[in-house]
Amino acid sequence: MTFGIILILLVAMTVHEVSHGFAAYWLGDDTAKRAGRLTFNPLRHIDPFWTLLLPAMLYFATGGRFMIGMAKPVPVNFSKLKNPRRDMIWVALAGPLVNVALAGVLAFFYKIANNEYLLYGVYLNLGLACFNMIPLPPLDGSRVLGGLLPRQWALEYFRLERYGFLLIALCCYMRLLIPWVMTGVNFFCKFLKVPTLS
Repeated sequence: MTFGIILILLVAMTVHEVSHGFAAYWLGDDTAKRAGRLTFNPLRHIDPFWTLLLPAMLYFATGGRFMIGMAKPVPVNFSKLKNPRRDMIWVALAGPLVNVALAGVLAFFYKIANNEYLLYGVYLNLGLACFNMIPLPPLDGSRVLGGLLPRQWALEYFRLERYGFLLIALCCYMRLLIPWVMTGVNFFCKFLKVPTLS
């Protein structure tokens, strides 16, 4: 059971990061392509903190009731994008949107097959999408918010990124992020007409 969940999470994280890379490539930045990150090989996307430590922290903090993680962020040079401030938003949204779409596909097959692994796939993809939309640098939500803020505010806001890992780890430890993610997952589950987490 646990191995199957980890495998599903790894696939969801890989698809998420590759989507960022493809979006950036289509919008003018080939950094991810040159770094060999436009691949669906999950080994190219494993990160010690996001892929291993964070899921473990959440798993033990919730007694095994909740787990989410991320792959190694795909490198993006925003200055290479055709319209950096606008395109930064699209690159950031690409990963969560693909996870929501994948959750929709899995939900469709779950309603046909009633297979619990398909339902776990729905939860993990939705959890990954909702977690990444939290507006804490360097999560995707911070890129969306930064692209919408006035330039000077955005520059000040992105200074938080140097503390990003610490802030996210602290918020996870204090269980501040779990309600956000659970609410988002349950919202989409109701929309997709599959059982909610609560």
